[in-house]
Amino acid sequence: MKFYKAYLYLIFCLMATVIHAQEAPLKTGDPIPESIWTAQISVVNHLQKTLNLSSYRDKLILLDFWATWCSGCIKKFPHMEELQKKFGDKIKILAITDQDRTTIENFFASTNGQRYKGVLSVVDDKRLHEMFPHTAIPFIVWIKDGKVLNTTDGEQVTEQTISEVLANEKSSLQTVIQINRKRPLMLSENFELEKSSSIVAYTLFAKGRIRAIPFGSGFHREGEIVYGRQFTNFSLMNIYRGISYELFRQLGVKFSDKRLLNLTKNPEAIDFDTKTGGNFEKLYSIEYILPKEEANNLYARMLNYVNENSNYVANIEEKLVKCLVLRKTSSLDKIASKGGEPIGNVLKAPFTLRNVSLDFLLSALEATNDVTALPSIDETGYIGKVDLQFSNFQDLKSIQKELLVYGLELIEVERELPMLVVKEK
Repeated sequence: MKFYKAYLYLIFCLMATVIHAQEAPLKTGDPIPESIWTAQISVVNHLQKTLNLSSYRDKLILLDFWATWCSGCIKKFPHMEELQKKFGDKIKILAITDQDRTTIENFFASTNGQRYKGVLSVVDDKRLHEMFPHTAIPFIVWIKDGKVLNTTDGEQVTEQTISEVLANEKSSLQTVIQINRKRPLMLSENFELEKSSSIVAYTLFAKGRIRAIPFGSGFHREGEIVYGRQFTNFSLMNIYRGISYELFRQLGVKFSDKRLLNLTKNPEAIDFDTKTGGNFEKLYSIEYILPKEEANNLYARMLNYVNENSNYVANIEEKLVKCLVLRKTSSLDKIASKGGEPIGNVLKAPFTLRNVSLDFLLSALEATNDVTALPSIDETGYIGKVDLQFSNFQDLKSIQKELLVYGLELIEVERELPMLVVKEK
């Protein structure tokens, strides 16, 4: 009899495991399985170390997926806490992370995390991540009346949208089903069922924010060969910047805004802060995939494609411009490195370059307008590693003076340089 009972117990355990394994991800309109409601989940910032969702079954539940490395998620915490206080027992906002308890407890104990001790967070989660798969965070799951009401991004969690849902009014929520950046954007998943077909080339150019994918960029590559590129939710100028960075690199030149001439009548129309809410309708997304054997032409073709399909045209042109030229003033080598661990510190005193190339100095000058708004070029012809030290790296005159000690000068001249020129058509 004992053997029989043990056998039955084993069978039931196996059945439970199979049922759990067979649970498919949930979508809008699906009921929340009873096993989700009753499962014990580990939490922090709570009187107990575990709880279950059934405690909140009669409320509007918002599952807020986050991680300690997601600054955008953490930035939203105060807003979420305000909404929780505003609506009280009518809602429950529950942060969800798959990071372990120790990591999360350490975060909330840190100087930065202590201010968010009111955030109730699930930790070490696997199940909810499986039931609500996503590719970017913050990701919000809305649960009402025991069903998945919607999935959205964090920006749609507002007093207005919560009030609409609670009042059963027509909701202004826009469903976000996140797009996997690894596959062509907006291409039907059904295409991948066509075993006899494969993508040779693919292009997409869309205006307006795509909520299903975050701000950013991605690649399509095979080994070292990059044959496709994405830029999503960028200003048009930032798309031009991303393309130009690669085209200038092919010319052996590092691209920065010092190589950019925005000659449009209204520069702010295509070059603005992409994180500002009022500009979302002016964002663009582009994807360009071409045959792998034509990969070397990717960025040139991509630039032409944007030019053809926008009201602007951008090209790399040789222009006579003012710039800073680094030259030798002496035949003596006063900069040769004595070796040692490479150091490239231009952020705080002492400002030290050790066992690095002169290119590091030029790159530091190009990286910011704080020292100079002019592009910088190297005409020393020096190819070895160098040691340099500066007492001040925020003032151009100070840098120029100290370079003279090393037999170098950094002077303003005019040169014909490749520049990205952007105009209206």
